[in-house]
Amino acid sequence: MQRVQIRQLLHHVDARSTDLAEAPYANPVTDYTCPEQLERERQVLFRDTPLVLALGCDLPRPGDWLAHDLAGVPVLLARNERGQVNAFLNVCRHRGSPVASERGSGRRVFTCPYHAWSYDLDGRLVGVPSGECFGSPDRDGIGLVRLPVAERDGFLWARLAPGEAVDVDAHLGRLAPELQSYGFDRYHHYATRRLERRMNWKLVVDTFLETYHVPVLHRDSIAPIFFGNVATFESLGLHLRMVAARRTVVELRERPEETWDLIPHSAIVYVVFPNLVLIMQGDHLETWRVYPGATADESVMELSLYTPEPAETEKARRYWDKNFDLTLRTVEGEDFPLAEGMQRGFHSGAQSFVTYGRNEPALAHFHRSVRHALGLPPVTP
Repeated sequence: MQRVQIRQLLHHVDARSTDLAEAPYANPVTDYTCPEQLERERQVLFRDTPLVLALGCDLPRPGDWLAHDLAGVPVLLARNERGQVNAFLNVCRHRGSPVASERGSGRRVFTCPYHAWSYDLDGRLVGVPSGECFGSPDRDGIGLVRLPVAERDGFLWARLAPGEAVDVDAHLGRLAPELQSYGFDRYHHYATRRLERRMNWKLVVDTFLETYHVPVLHRDSIAPIFFGNVATFESLGLHLRMVAARRTVVELRERPEETWDLIPHSAIVYVVFPNLVLIMQGDHLETWRVYPGATADESVMELSLYTPEPAETEKARRYWDKNFDLTLRTVEGEDFPLAEGMQRGFHSGAQSFVTYGRNEPALAHFHRSVRHALGLPPVTP
């Protein structure tokens, strides 16, 4: 894959071109504003579809846990003493309180802060204060409610409703071996930031799916690093890959093809459907896990940075802090303020459609995938 991508990128640099869709795509503005569509998205995309909630390195040791509620369902991920990750509804079976919050290490038991009912790392009810007041509760039957979960190639997948097991291969299809090849199961978590914005969750994903805007919006930040309007694109079922070219890619012309390495000279962007934007940024991995907010005009997301080696020195931490800060400055300072203005504009009545040009094929594919998954009719020109 790498050599093919490099050849395509070098061709595009020389020809001042980019991968093209067959035709422009007109996406209805209601895709970003319709409350009824949002509720269908919540059910189909964020309840019925497997989601990547974290990477395995977010819970590296037994007793590590992570509480997650961004998709509207309170979830608790916990690694047990045998090294397996469990997923539960983060709901005490007594009165419904969450039994854990945020993330941490070293737990053997989760204790509800309301009445101190307690559960072990496998979700079993192991403590009921004044238990005699509850008759003879069937502790095996009132443990934490399990959710389907799978750990695969460094990713933690879950479906946010009890039911059938998560079939990662069936969901990823042709993307599975490609993700496996990166060795993300050997990466280390460095930092995570939670962000909330006044924009539809799909508009967040859109931010990463074209390089057409780079020379204009990012002229003082990342435009000196990346070629504008130069990228390759491939649809991978509902998922996609887009590769943006760093300006250093032209240096590879002087090197034998057998030594070519795409990663240092590009940003490789994947959308792992429906809501994970995964970016190989040279020497580290950046992920955006994006979720709907309370309304169609709101979103909440987690930006995480993962590194191939643990950051154990002050020099390493300064380096990764600089990378993390650049990402935040670029997206928070440039992309998101503009996108929030777009979201407000969607309600003005100025247009019924937004247009993706032929040079923005990843955008069209993502929105086609959403409509297909929701069972909506294809958009016609």
